[in-house]
Amino acid sequence: MNKADLVDVTAREAGTTKKLAEKVITATTNAIIRHAALGQRVTLVGFGTFEVRQRKGRSGRNPQTGEELIIPAKKVAAFKAGEWFSLSVERKS
Repeated sequence: MNKADLVDVTAREAGTTKKLAEKVITATTNAIIRHAALGQRVTLVGFGTFEVRQRKGRSGRNPQTGEELIIPAKKVAAFKAGEWFSLSVERKS
């Protein structure tokens, strides 16, 4: 499913226009990104939590040359599925 598919489903299930559904989805994703980038956790109960985590630096190897290199520490986006989401996925498999 891509964003256009999500807009179609959301509009149909909410009984609204595709234009309004797209504005709401865009505003929601922008708010999640903005607040997570500020270091805030964004929790949608039952669905999951979005946050930024600090990944430690580590050593690695260049797969082509085998040369050892240092991979620097960095911040990464993370999502942890909520209980309802996890149980729904588990039941469908």
